Amino acid sequence: MATGIELMVAAALCLACPPMNHTLPEELILLDEFGSVVTDVPLDVHAENVGLDEETPMETLEVLRNKREKLRNMKAWINGRHLRIATLEDYPLSYTQVLENGTRVGHGVSFQIIEFLQEKFNFTYEVVVPQDNILGSKVDLDRSLIEMLNNSEVDIAAAFIPSLSEQRSFVFYSTTTLDEGEWIMVMRRPRESAGGSGLLAPFEFYVWILIFVSLLAVGPIIYMLIIVRNRLTGDTTQQPYSLGHCAWFVYGALMKQGSTLSPIADSTRLLFATWWIFITILTSFYTANLTAFLTLSKFTLPYNTVNDILTKNKHFVSMRGGAVEYAIRTTNESLYLLNRMIQNNYAVFTDTSNDTYNLQNYVERNGYVFVRDRPAINIMLYRDYLYRKSVSFNDEKVHCPFAMAKEPFLKKKRTFAYPIGSNLSELFDPELLNLVESGIIKHLSARELPSAEICPQDLGSTERQLRNGDLMMTYYIMLAGFATSLVVFTTELLFRYINARHEANKWARHGIGRSPNGQSVKPSRWLRGLRRLHSGDKQLLGSSTHAKNVTPPPPYQSIFNHGGEHQQHHWPQAGKGHGLVLGGNQNGGVRRMINGRDYIVFRNANGQSQLVPVRSPSAALFQYTYTE
Repeated sequence: MATGIELMVAAALCLACPPMNHTLPEELILLDEFGSVVTDVPLDVHAENVGLDEETPMETLEVLRNKREKLRNMKAWINGRHLRIATLEDYPLSYTQVLENGTRVGHGVSFQIIEFLQEKFNFTYEVVVPQDNILGSKVDLDRSLIEMLNNSEVDIAAAFIPSLSEQRSFVFYSTTTLDEGEWIMVMRRPRESAGGSGLLAPFEFYVWILIFVSLLAVGPIIYMLIIVRNRLTGDTTQQPYSLGHCAWFVYGALMKQGSTLSPIADSTRLLFATWWIFITILTSFYTANLTAFLTLSKFTLPYNTVNDILTKNKHFVSMRGGAVEYAIRTTNESLYLLNRMIQNNYAVFTDTSNDTYNLQNYVERNGYVFVRDRPAINIMLYRDYLYRKSVSFNDEKVHCPFAMAKEPFLKKKRTFAYPIGSNLSELFDPELLNLVESGIIKHLSARELPSAEICPQDLGSTERQLRNGDLMMTYYIMLAGFATSLVVFTTELLFRYINARHEANKWARHGIGRSPNGQSVKPSRWLRGLRRLHSGDKQLLGSSTHAKNVTPPPPYQSIFNHGGEHQQHHWPQAGKGHGLVLGGNQNGGVRRMINGRDYIVFRNANGQSQLVPVRSPSAALFQYTYTE
């Protein structure tokens, strides 16, 4: 690339060169529409020499002359002519104001362009608006802008009109695209990111499902593999653990707790080590992602695309008779998939052109998503930001209660529109193209906005502090744990009560708790122990009671005493499964022959079976053990 010094030297050398006397023939001198000499003369070259096809029409000298002549005639025709210009209330691109004398004046970017054209072509105009502030379509043509153009009631529509397929049969769109309109979703800013919060944020939903499935599956898998291994090898060294122990090991490893299980077999050790390694990696990823989420996470919105609106059945609102409505109602448009949402009353199209009212009424109060073109959204949020900043100067959460999605809801090219058959496009479109290519239209659209982004999605200046909602999952876990334990405890009470009743009925069938005449008597305090809640501790007969708080059975002498008198009873031999019932005494029992010796079988306070020897030496030793 040539530097500034090189260009200056080249210019000096050209000035030093003698002028070349090149005179064009008079028939080759052309003037443009402004009277300037056109020096670009088409050369008589073949199409293939310039990279064109043979069928591509070449602009001959005669064609250029006709174009220049036509432009001069059009300029002379429009000079001093009065035009009727239609527009829409679409702030800030186009809007009107009615003066005290009843004259309607146009404002916005569209009429800044019209004023530029007016200055250049010297015409006057008046501004008219349709009866309804709608663009219009084939089924919605009445009182619309398209109807005015189709009936040639106006000469031009000065507004940023989206180029829709259905409207092409009624109007002629400008060949110069003013901009590519983007309709953006604005919504109430959520309290937390859509990516999740709290304990569940580091992993996706399906990852949590797989972790839960692994917790349920690994315990039984380890249990089955241990049993299969023992059966195939015949090794009795490694005793198989119960299913409950295996399941508790899996859960304890997840919580980084130790285990009392100490496998001996190598295969069992490998199973345990594999699960430990898996849990170590899993918890490491979880801890790192949780820390990153709470400190560096990027804020995301719940609704970013059209698919989010469709899949979540979110209510949204847009302008009545605008590009969004017709793009949804038209079959061959990209938003036609949202047509069923109109039928289900999820889509609202408002007649109010006041964006501030729509923002407060639909978005802030009702939680709708507001779909509007980008210039209007930016101006609306900026003005709302200025107002709220005057109320609270420091709190950005108060300044920015709304958030704007980054992905466009709809994209459409926007142009001016003319009646079909109008030749104004040939006069205006080249000038519009110059404004677009120079960036003037883009500058005019954003002239009232600051260079910084207003209310971005992620309010980076605010510190990320843990809220109560971030810890809500811990509360849910605690509530779920306590509720589950309460249900299990209630079930235990129920089953133990049922078992106690069953045991009491079984002993009653053998006569315990009845008098000799068959009438019921008050059960002894040992028999009432059957109804206690700790009857589930089943101790084997003859098991040791050392270091246990065991209430001893009644003294040996009380078995044969009733009412303070010593009575002798004849004890017949009890067969297997049968016993003799001692009547009249509250401390009753069943006499049984065990290992060739006579015993009285009692139920102690804990619901355990206890033996009292009947023979005198054994009874004396028994009495000494419990009393001394």
